[in-house]
Order: sequence, then C-alpha cells, then structure tokens
Amino acid sequence: MTSPFINPNVNPNKNLNKSESLYQLQPRDRANPTIWDTLYLDRAIPVDPLSKIYMIRDLQSWTRNYLLIPIKIVANISLGLIMTLKRLLPFQFHAYDLMHKSAAFFLKHFVRPEACYLIVRHLNIGSNVINFLIDNGPDRTMPRANLYPQNVDDLVDNAFWEHDLILYNFVIDYHEAQAANPHWLEDLRERGISYESIQPLGLDIKNFQRGFCKILDLESAIELFKVFYSLCLTSDEFARAVISLQFDENFALYVSKVTGDYNWNHIVSNRHPMAPNSPFAAARDLFIHGMINEYLYHYLELQKQAQNL
Repeated sequence: MTSPFINPNVNPNKNLNKSESLYQLQPRDRANPTIWDTLYLDRAIPVDPLSKIYMIRDLQSWTRNYLLIPIKIVANISLGLIMTLKRLLPFQFHAYDLMHKSAAFFLKHFVRPEACYLIVRHLNIGSNVINFLIDNGPDRTMPRANLYPQNVDDLVDNAFWEHDLILYNFVIDYHEAQAANPHWLEDLRERGISYESIQPLGLDIKNFQRGFCKILDLESAIELFKVFYSLCLTSDEFARAVISLQFDENFALYVSKVTGDYNWNHIVSNRHPMAPNSPFAAARDLFIHGMINEYLYHYLELQKQAQNL
C-alpha cells in the first residue's frame, strides 16, 4: 500500500483549518526566522495539527528553558539514591494507589494544561493502536484495551500501571496468537484492513484548567515524576516500565506488517529493547515515546483517509 506520508492523493493536514486559528504566526523576517513558526509550518512528518500546537506551546514554556537542566540534575541524583537503596533492601515494596493519586494531584496543580492534555491523549492513543492491531491480527478475540481517561482525575484509577500491563500482555498474547495462526496475514489480506479503532479521541483542552502554579512543561514534569515512580514501584517493576519505552520500534513493525508499508519506520527512534537504556534517560525516552505515538496514530488516521478515498 502506498504510504499516505508520500501519497499526493491524501492530505496530511486535512484538519489544519480547524486549529490554525489557535496559532498566530509572527511577522516574517528572513534575517531572523523564528524556531516556533518553522516547527509549526514544517510538515515533513505529519502530526495531528491541534496536538502539534500544544506541543509547540509546551516547548515554549519558560520552565523548559530555565528549570529543565537543574530539574534533571536533582531528579537523577534522587533516582540514583532510590534505586541503590531499593536494591540493597532485603525486601521490595510498591504503592500503586499512592503513585497515581500523587501523579493526578501533581498534574492537576503544577503542570501546564497542554502537557496534561498530551499525557491523557497518549493513553487513549495507546488503547486505540492496540485495538487496531487486534482487529487486524491473528486472533480478534484477544483482550482489548479499554483505557480511555478523559481528564487528569481519571488517572487516579491506576491508569499508568494499567497502560504498562496492557502493553506487555498484548505483546505476549499477540505472539502466542501468531504461533497458533501462522496464516493470519493471508487471511487479513483477503478480508482487508479495518480502521474501526482509529477514531477521533474527543479530548478537550477545557478539561485541563489553568492555574497560578500550573507552570511545568511536559519533560520537566516527567523528570520529577520518574523519581516518585521509581519510589512507588519495585525495582523489577520500574525496570519493566523503563524498557517498555523501547518497544516503539516493535509496535511500528507490527503496524507495518499489517499495512504492508515500511516507508515511515525511520522516524521511530526508541529502539532495541534487547539493549535497555539507562533508567536515568527514562524521562527523555518517555518524552520521545509520546511524540512517536503521535506520529504513529496520525499515520493510521491518514491510512484510514486513504482507504476512504
């Protein structure tokens, strides 16, 4: 199938007019082009227009410019101490409820609405991508993902923990199903690809209120929260969460096997789960993981648009 990333019959910015009023271009100065207008106008890698605006707003945050580096230093020192202590203890412990209640409180009171929107959207995207692979996979009766939070308060019900469990259980179920149904891909080619799971997510930035203390950008917030995440999980659970970020390459290949299109996989940079990254890079990996999933989901939206054409 021709990739809609390079298909002239598919408009990767079909919904651009609906969101371009939210972004105001600066007066053009060829001697001093702005970073943000360039990022906004460049569409070599198609991404949902509204999400891209919120990404750019997040990147413009003063906390990212002035606090991210000191936050990284403090976070990594704290992470090192926690990981060392937990490895030395003769027992392991976890506190899922405390972790999620603290995360929701932290996001609700200290993190910018754009960042909160992107985090909640990410969990919805993950469920839809997994359900797409189930709909077009070797066993359409596999357990489906049903994690669809609509706001920060919905994260309290162990949303991050469930997100990781859904990913790992899907990978195991998917490969067991492939072994049991070796001709599933031929069957898929006969019946055709279903994009029923690739739907508009329906999230509204108005559900993520602004506040006097809601100043932190997405990456700074992740840097701080990774410390608390490591504290509230056992050592093995934290390692599992960190390695899950490198499954982006695997999921991109799952999707490409279904669509028959490998033209876009080069944009995936979180790779090689058999060579795990350092936990100290987890926040950056998670930040990139979010962007890659935005690219992947919009790719599937474009594929659906191409099919409709």
